[in-house]
Amino acid sequence: MAASPLFLGLDGTKALVYDADSGEVLGRGSVGYELVSTRPGQAEQAPSLWVEACKESINDALSAAGTDWEETAGRVRAVGVSGQQHGLVALDGDKQVIRPAKLWCDVESAPEAAELSQLWGVTIVPAITASKLLWLQRHEPQHWERLAHVLLPHDYINFWLTGRLCMEASDASGTGLYDLAAGRWDTSRLAALGDRAASCLPELVGPNEVVGTLRPEVAAELRLPPTVQVAPGGGDNAMAALGAGAVKEGSWVLSLGTSGTLFGPSSKPVLDPSGTINPFASAAGDFLPLLCTLNCTGPTEEVRNSFGMSHEEITALAAKEAPGCSGATMLPYMLGERTPNWPQATGALLGLRPGMLRPGLLFRAAMEGATFSLLAGMRRLQDYGLAATELRVVGGGSNNKLWRRVVADAFQLPLRFPAEPEAAALGAALQAAAVHSGTPVADYVEAHPPPLEPEALQPAHEAAEAYHKAFQRHQRWGNCLYGGGSCDI
Repeated sequence: MAASPLFLGLDGTKALVYDADSGEVLGRGSVGYELVSTRPGQAEQAPSLWVEACKESINDALSAAGTDWEETAGRVRAVGVSGQQHGLVALDGDKQVIRPAKLWCDVESAPEAAELSQLWGVTIVPAITASKLLWLQRHEPQHWERLAHVLLPHDYINFWLTGRLCMEASDASGTGLYDLAAGRWDTSRLAALGDRAASCLPELVGPNEVVGTLRPEVAAELRLPPTVQVAPGGGDNAMAALGAGAVKEGSWVLSLGTSGTLFGPSSKPVLDPSGTINPFASAAGDFLPLLCTLNCTGPTEEVRNSFGMSHEEITALAAKEAPGCSGATMLPYMLGERTPNWPQATGALLGLRPGMLRPGLLFRAAMEGATFSLLAGMRRLQDYGLAATELRVVGGGSNNKLWRRVVADAFQLPLRFPAEPEAAALGAALQAAAVHSGTPVADYVEAHPPPLEPEALQPAHEAAEAYHKAFQRHQRWGNCLYGGGSCDI
């Protein structure tokens, strides 16, 4: 009996090995590296770091997957790559990197983003690639003159693997230069950046295409068969949707990480001029409207560290506090905020009475504040006719049982929890398996659902009113302090 085929999923610094027959993850590897930030707003990395991280994490994942490294590597049939969205990788005419890549969290292009927002009549945030291209043109003309090719991070890894310059829709839709409804580059927007920008964008590939096979020198370096196929890959959120099994409308993913995200598949594009909902494409050929907040687990960690308590200790105290925190409201905007677009905002703690500066209450208030920011995004999605029937919750915050309860009761939706912690890497591996088999990605994921924890967490309906009132306070305080709204609380 032939050994089962294996598929590699890569996500930034992480790799995993997926057995298509058993549906199990056999091995994982991860590598850490730092970003460059030597001036305010700067966040850059050398793409060569990503390549080295891929090599090391692939080796570690294959080593963990079996006792015979060569036999395990010989069973690999395809690889899929997930990567951070937005950003800018600039290549010259020889396909060499011109300068370090600007990452999504680099905000040096904030003035350019504001200018494009005014020009296009929609909110463009500094994360978007279009603003970074305009920044490069104005601040580094010597590099702009050399610019011949524009890629995003995962596209660069695909280029290293195969030698092909291309991009798929989930990443293209995060550039600000993609016509989501038409499925092509937006020529009217590109005109604002000049002729060079239009000539630098790569060809677009579909979600079920094979990008290519490994270049011989890469196959030799990785000790993988040269016949290994490379799937289109995608942005990390699109890949996480696959890895969480969210490929049907109504099943949404909520990620509680350093940033908070809420996204799910849709049969129609969502074009929100306010910028609250990002108009992304999915990795399966449909659409993936997405909300992203800057402040999620950071504020809870600020509170915990301030009291010098363990997660278990402070969570136990927070569980004793009532939903709504006795009227205390935390606006968790310690890093400013992307959604709403309030970059000047700061964190705020409001509604305090004597005796309320308790560690458990403040920890719970931070949890609730971050959750309410995501709930506001769900309400915005409902304005466009979208509705969730369940949330699949991922990210570090999802490991906290109290936070799970807060989310279930605030959203009044059942929660499911993917068993694989690296949802984006698993999604990339599932895409690779789908493309290799010739099966549409969404159909493959539906037929091979990623494992979930056995029990769903149901909302407590008796808590709905307390959370509704607390959410309303959160929204009014935010609009009062940062949105120019009424302060009649």
